[in-house]
Amino acid sequence: MALSALVLCSRALLKIGAQPVASLDEGTAEAEVAANLYPAIRDALLSAHPWSFATGQMALPRLVAVPYADYAYAYQLPADFLRILSAGGAGAGRGIDYRIHEHRLHTDAAAVTLTYLFRPDESAFPAFFANALVARLAAEFCIPLTESGSRAEMLQRLAEHETRQARLIDSQQQTVRAIEDFPLISARG
Repeated sequence: MALSALVLCSRALLKIGAQPVASLDEGTAEAEVAANLYPAIRDALLSAHPWSFATGQMALPRLVAVPYADYAYAYQLPADFLRILSAGGAGAGRGIDYRIHEHRLHTDAAAVTLTYLFRPDESAFPAFFANALVARLAAEFCIPLTESGSRAEMLQRLAEHETRQARLIDSQQQTVRAIEDFPLISARG
């Protein structure tokens, strides 16, 4: 079954012993809790770690309006932008001085390549992230639906474990970056 917000929320509801929902707008307490909490929980978990499946790069379009102070140029951030990882000049993913202000990137660079976290479609979530998200959703859904503090605490611990596991798996999907330009290494010759 393809992942969707509905499928992920239904799995979380099953974990707390509630009935799964057929639609997030069906009018039940479960659907209302899921519809109201899901987007913020999903975005918070996506923003909390530089997930490989949610990391993108793009050249930013420069805006005509210039910043009021400090920088020479303003650039439009992508619509699906969650968090910046780094910014660089043309063709480089890092290395420039910048500031995010009013959902725009301000810098003195004439061209910007942004490395950022974006909100992918749920169907693109790998299994390890989906499991962590379901565990987090179950922990957050528990109090409003069951009013059980002890169950919510247990589910919170499970969610933290699942998140650590997901981060570990995700971090093993790339080459480890070497330390560059570290003064202590340079001093040793």
